[in-house]
Amino acid sequence: MQKAEKMQALREFAAEIRVETLKTIGSLGFGHVGGSMSIVEAMAVLYGDVMKVDPKNPRWEDRDWCVLSKGHAGPCAYATLALKGFYPLEETRTLNKPSTNFPSHTDRTKTPGVDLTTGSLGQGMSTATGAALGNKIDGRDNHVYVFVGDGECDEGQVWEAAQFAAHYKLDNLTCFVDNNKNQLDGPVDTVMSHGKGIGAKFDAFGWNVIDVADGNDVEQIYDAVQEALTVKGVPTCIVLNTIKGKGATFAEPSGAHSSQPSPEQWEEAIAAAEAELAAVKAAK
Repeated sequence: MQKAEKMQALREFAAEIRVETLKTIGSLGFGHVGGSMSIVEAMAVLYGDVMKVDPKNPRWEDRDWCVLSKGHAGPCAYATLALKGFYPLEETRTLNKPSTNFPSHTDRTKTPGVDLTTGSLGQGMSTATGAALGNKIDGRDNHVYVFVGDGECDEGQVWEAAQFAAHYKLDNLTCFVDNNKNQLDGPVDTVMSHGKGIGAKFDAFGWNVIDVADGNDVEQIYDAVQEALTVKGVPTCIVLNTIKGKGATFAEPSGAHSSQPSPEQWEEAIAAAEAELAAVKAAK
C-alpha cells in the first residue's frame, strides 16, 4: 500500500472512531469527552496500522500493548476496539451502566482488548513500564504504547516510571503525552506549569523525545511512531500537541474535560462528526 493510500485509510478510521466515541458517551449522556476526543488520531494510527493485535485472541502473548494511563479516555478505546472487531459496537452503548463491561475508566478484567486497568492517574505509566520490562525479559518482540495526559504529568509516579524506563533501556516502550493544555481544574499552565515543557522533562530523564506539532494529524503521528521504532537503547516520548474535545461541537470550543450537554447538543455533535466522516471518505 502506498503511503498516501495508507494515510487516507487512517483518516477514515479516525473519523469513524470519533463518531463512535461520541455515540458511546452519548449513550450515557455525559462523560469524559475532552480527553477521549483528543487521542482519536493516535489510536487510529496504532490500531489501524502499527500494532500487532488479534481481536479473536485479545491476550495473545506476542501482541503489542496499548495502555491508557489516562484511563478516563476509555470511551475512545472502546470505540476503537469495537471497530477492530473485538466485540460488537452496540455493546459499548452500556457505558458505565449496571453490569457493564465498559466502565468509565478502562478495566482489563472486563473489556476484551484492554491490556491494563487504569484510572488512578500515574498508575498506568508505571504498570506499562513494568509490562515493557517483563516483555523484554521474556524476549518478546513486541512494543508497549502508553498514553498519559499533560495534567496527569503532575503525578510524581509518572516521573518515577520515566526514570526507571530510561535506566533499564526500555526501547520497547513509547509514551504518548496528550498535550491538550487543559485538565479537570483548568488550563495546565495555571494549575501546575511544566516549566520548560514536558518534552524537556522526558529528555532530562534520558528519553528520546519527538514533538508532533499537530497531534490530531494522522500522518505526523504515523511518521513519529515509525521514527520511534528505529531508536534503540532508550524509550521514546512522543509529545502530541492536541486539541481537547477535538471534533465535538459542544466540547472543542471550551476544551472541557467532562461534559453533560443536552440531548440536542449530542445530536448536533454526532451529526457533525458523521458529516466529517462522509467528507473524509469523499476525499479519496
